[in-house]
Amino acid sequence: MERGRVQVACYSGRTYAERPTAFLWEGIEQRVRKIEREWQEPGEKHFRIHTEDDRLFELCYYEDGDRWLVTEWVSKSEKGRQR
Repeated sequence: MERGRVQVACYSGRTYAERPTAFLWEGIEQRVRKIEREWQEPGEKHFRIHTEDDRLFELCYYEDGDRWLVTEWVSKSEKGRQR
């Protein structure tokens, strides 16, 4: 798992960051294909998402500091393979 700060484009209706639509990862725009799970914790919004190229990420928005962090989830079977 790799974690880092990231720029995120998101849909914001009633509140900011209702759902992410795309983010910049390693210099490449990743578009969100599907939100698998979303949850909130005090001051945080979390989204487990699948990208259009079927990679799995967790995006987290921290209200304090107005920042997004991303974690890429890699399955055990993919850990030995390069992308």
